[in-house]
Amino acid sequence: MSENVTTATSAAPVNPPITDEVRAALAVSLRGCDELLPQPEWVAKLARSQATGVPLRIKLGLDPTAPDIHLGHTVVLNKLRQLQDLGHQVIFLIGDFTSTIGDPSGRNSTRPPLTREQIEVNAQTYYKQASLVLDPARTEIRYNSEWCDALGARGMIQLAARYTVARMMERNDFAERFKAGTPISVHEFLYPLMQGYDSVALKSDLELGGTDQKFNLLVGRALQAEYGQEPQCILTMPLLEGLDGVEKMSKSKGNYIGISEPANAMFAKLLSISDTLMWKYFQLLSFRSEAEIAALKAEVEGGRNPKDAKVLLAKEITTRFHSAAAADAAEADFNNRARGGIPDDIPELSLGGAPLGIGALLKQANLVASGSEAMRMVEQGGVRVDGGVVSDKGLKLDAGTYVLQVGKRKFARVTLG
Repeated sequence: MSENVTTATSAAPVNPPITDEVRAALAVSLRGCDELLPQPEWVAKLARSQATGVPLRIKLGLDPTAPDIHLGHTVVLNKLRQLQDLGHQVIFLIGDFTSTIGDPSGRNSTRPPLTREQIEVNAQTYYKQASLVLDPARTEIRYNSEWCDALGARGMIQLAARYTVARMMERNDFAERFKAGTPISVHEFLYPLMQGYDSVALKSDLELGGTDQKFNLLVGRALQAEYGQEPQCILTMPLLEGLDGVEKMSKSKGNYIGISEPANAMFAKLLSISDTLMWKYFQLLSFRSEAEIAALKAEVEGGRNPKDAKVLLAKEITTRFHSAAAADAAEADFNNRARGGIPDDIPELSLGGAPLGIGALLKQANLVASGSEAMRMVEQGGVRVDGGVVSDKGLKLDAGTYVLQVGKRKFARVTLG
């Protein structure tokens, strides 16, 4: 293997005693996490860091598989920021090389790899958006193509020799696909190897990831031991369900809240989650203390309207990614909509052909998919013009500017010429 990575001795250092500061750091690490493995090793690392003043290296890798980061991604980003605030060196790793392989985690089929062009486009926005959570001045940004491209074919073969097929098949999704006769491409075995090699290259003390990444994180531990390094600890965070409350948040499933979405949309989406799911969002997304969240939950269980708590959550998250003023405006807009008012951010367009029939007008304004849908909405009383309900399917509008509404949420301001 190309020895691009400096190995370290594996002799176990003497660990200093556990202090209250170390216990407090452990509590921060454990908040909301699914697993911290092995916990005694992490405590020892924290104690050594405190005693020597040398910060720990804490790694989070994300593959730029889509151009936007959503709130599900920020679950681990929040944890990274909490550890950053303890004084440790955090590494935000953009998997521009591993994206060309395709992560098979949780898949029952081969994940199609991304092209280099797709990866470059997506990677451009990743750090900018991650900086809304992390402190850019204290964040080490790396791309794993730095060391992965340098391996070459010989290095890749030598890396593969350090891990067995039997251990690879311990991974649930591989085992299940093999049992079912579903094809597994050889290149898919390379993904956990390359992610693990990232930990060797970066000399990581702790790697974060979602629960679906546990196997990959453990490969990192094994490879670090192979290279004579002290193995990293791993910390997995729960996967955040999306707006449907069932599937994990995903852009492909359409149940996501993007962190770059407009404030009004972000606020409204957060208000739409279920009262039950709200508490998981508090635990994984809110920066309020656990005591504050527990007190708020007790108030709701004691009779306080759950919406009050949900508004607090929505305002906190919207403020984080926009501003307090934007969160206040989003709340006002949401309440206005609830009263049947006109939203602040409705689309505006100009159309010719006046006078124009209501069916054609709604279709050209992209408020309905077809003229027949427009007629059906009129029959159901679901169409308004300037706040008044339309009951005449033959209505024609002359030149002028009108606010059109279909149902509760579709609006447009149209100028007819």
